[in-house]
Amino acid sequence: MIRVPVLAPDGKPLMPTLPSRARRWLKYGKAKVVHNDLNVFCIQLLVEPSGSDQQPIALGLDPGKNFTGVGIQSESFTLFMAHLILPFSDVTKKMSGRRILRRARRSRRINRLLPFNKRAHRQKRF
Repeated sequence: MIRVPVLAPDGKPLMPTLPSRARRWLKYGKAKVVHNDLNVFCIQLLVEPSGSDQQPIALGLDPGKNFTGVGIQSESFTLFMAHLILPFSDVTKKMSGRRILRRARRSRRINRLLPFNKRAHRQKRF
């Protein structure tokens, strides 16, 4: 279930609330709609809240090769869940392309007419 972020009258963040309760507060004039720079819907109370206790919140990450899961949860409900798609397939294609080009460069620098034990990738410095 989606929760609505809540701000105190002084702008201090409070615990999120249910959308039905947020609609009720807006209907009775106890809150106003606020959008932040990221255009996230939020409400700000116009009256003093009955309590400003905050619950402990935990962040959970499930890292993976192609996907990563993110969850933010309090003791009683889930605040946020996300499923991130990682660019692993693009990276592997680019790395294999680099490997092919590198091998082609190295093969051009080797004198294959010499016996194997006398070949050198570069001249000896000293």
